[in-house]
Amino acid sequence: AEEAVDLLLDSGRAPGDVLVITTGEQHPWAVHELSFGEASYWAQHDAGDDVFYTDGAAAGRAGVRPVVVVAVNGGPESAAAALPTARSRAGALLIVCGDPQQINSVLGAGV
Repeated sequence: AEEAVDLLLDSGRAPGDVLVITTGEQHPWAVHELSFGEASYWAQHDAGDDVFYTDGAAAGRAGVRPVVVVAVNGGPESAAAALPTARSRAGALLIVCGDPQQINSVLGAGV
């Protein structure tokens, strides 16, 4: 997922266009920012100036962004719960990263 974000930014996407959702452990950026409190963390989301990282459980609170990258780094249950939300948040492009077998089993299709 980090590679996908880097490629997006290198290709000219604005950082504020990208939302990253993790299905397992939270991204280290999210852990760090949450240490300053939920209000500050979500204020960064609302500002839309940078790539925003959230976990699948909180992704429903995130707004639509042109690009959503999902890091399937948890079990199938967490992925199954996060992917519909990720689809609804992706304005133009949804990128799903992780084990293809697990992703296919959750989506029910060859991806």
